[in-house]
Amino acid sequence: MTDFRGAWTEADVETFLRETTVPIRLGTRRPDGSLWLVTLWVRYRDGTLECATQANADVVRFLRNDPEIGFDISTNDIPYRGIRGTGTADIEPDGKPVLRDLVERYLGGTDSPLAEWLLAEDREEVTIRIEPREVYSWDYSDRMGDDSDATTE
Repeated sequence: MTDFRGAWTEADVETFLRETTVPIRLGTRRPDGSLWLVTLWVRYRDGTLECATQANADVVRFLRNDPEIGFDISTNDIPYRGIRGTGTADIEPDGKPVLRDLVERYLGGTDSPLAEWLLAEDREEVTIRIEPREVYSWDYSDRMGDDSDATTE
C-alpha cells in the first residue's frame, strides 16, 4: 500500500507520471553500505515504476543485495514539480519489452543509432520494477509560474 502525501492526490501523481517524460533518479546502497545514485528512464504501469538496464550493470548487483530504494522524478525546468519517495525494487529477466517501450517514450521511436544500439540482440536487459511505499509530491507552479506577466524596470 502506497502512502501518498504532498501537493497532489494519487490521481494527480499518476497523471504526472504518465504525461511527464523525465528520468528517475534512483538511490540505493552498495554492498559496503555506501550510497549509490543512478539516473534511468522510467515508465509508470499499474502502480509500479519500471526501468530497464543491462543485466550486468552495477545498480542491478546493488539492488539484488539490498532492494530498498529512494527515488526522485522531477522536472528540470521552472516551475519545478515532481515526486520523491521510497520503495522496494525487484529485478526481473528479459527487460527488452520494457526497454523498447522506454526507447519509444524517450527517443520518440526506434529509428536512430542509439535506439538500435540499445535494442541490439546481443544486449541482455533486465527490468527493475519498483513498488513505491511512500510518495511525496510537490508543485511550485503557483510561486514559480509563467514569467510573462512580470514587470521589468
